Amino acid sequence: MIKEKRNELGITQEKMASELNISLRQYVRIDKEYCFPRSDILGKLITTLNLSNEEIGQYVRSFVHKKMKIS
Repeated sequence: MIKEKRNELGITQEKMASELNISLRQYVRIDKEYCFPRSDILGKLITTLNLSNEEIGQYVRSFVHKKMKIS
């Protein structure tokens, strides 16, 4: 969901990593939903991507659902 929203806005992974003040590698892991961002990074994602409350909830639910299937 983060990747799709980023692409809609025309923001590169490199630009997002820079905006979030994290490494490109760390951002790619978030973009591919391999890991859930820390709360400070999540806050910056919400602001940078202008996510609505509904989108935030959807992101969290989908991530949790995906991780529960793996376990």
